[in-house]
Amino acid sequence: MLLGAHVSVSGGIHTAIDRIEEMGGEAVQVFTQSPRTWRPTNHDPANFERFKERRAEAGIGAVACHALYLINLASPKDDFYSKSVEALRNTVDVGCAIEADAVVFHVGSHLGSGFEAGLERVVPALAEALERCNEKTWLCMENTAGTGDTIGRSLEELAALFDALDRHPRLGVCLDSCHLFASGYDVTDRGALDRLLAELDDAIGLDRLRCLHVNDSKAPLGSNRDRHDNIGDGVMGEKLGVFLAHPKLQKLPALLEVPGTDGHGPDAEQVKKLKALYARATKRESARKSGTKARRPATRGTRG
Repeated sequence: MLLGAHVSVSGGIHTAIDRIEEMGGEAVQVFTQSPRTWRPTNHDPANFERFKERRAEAGIGAVACHALYLINLASPKDDFYSKSVEALRNTVDVGCAIEADAVVFHVGSHLGSGFEAGLERVVPALAEALERCNEKTWLCMENTAGTGDTIGRSLEELAALFDALDRHPRLGVCLDSCHLFASGYDVTDRGALDRLLAELDDAIGLDRLRCLHVNDSKAPLGSNRDRHDNIGDGVMGEKLGVFLAHPKLQKLPALLEVPGTDGHGPDAEQVKKLKALYARATKRESARKSGTKARRPATRGTRG
């Protein structure tokens, strides 16, 4: 896996590479504008070039851009919908400019209008965004948590979107461990994870899985509560390694979106913990394959 984290772009988008390099990460995710406002950042084109130069210098293996959390592509409210479509377009354009591998987004909520009605809004918005993508930069649907009218809580809903867009060649998927857990997919259980990935392969194709978000959870399995926790501090604890070590998920970028040590997002300490967890988990997976018994690690910080 390419282990990394979501980082700030304060001071220019190119500074993200400096930050992830300092953290010891191999992959990075950024917002292309402030996550708290609709107004897009007016990037200096020179910073796009600097980003690409620094990425090559630092050997960063994967880059993802995350669209605004404000976006709701299924909104029945015309003004909100228009702002959402424009924000996604802008994120895709910046993603292409820095040669990102993926633009990750949450679909949104149909707000009681129904899944089919929501689909009628989402599909043309995504079709437009996909036409702005290129062979390098894909658009990736992220599975979500939450209750009620949120779209994308199940693989079935993501597959419905995928089919409605005629299986577009640049449409991919991002799986979030916390969101899966909150939606009732137990990614800490190898059998359940095998079934999940088989379902994904049948409905969409594992080749469309382009990146992972690796987050522990403050909330229990099936809670429908999207509450990320730091590595080793949440309900999944050491068993999050089951997700990390699965053979079918290797070589993908695995990105932290955790609170961090000081509550300001991922940091070097969290990247270090992620790497250590990955090393222990892959060692256990190797032992499982060879039929030997791996030494059981301590599970301090795991809460049931």
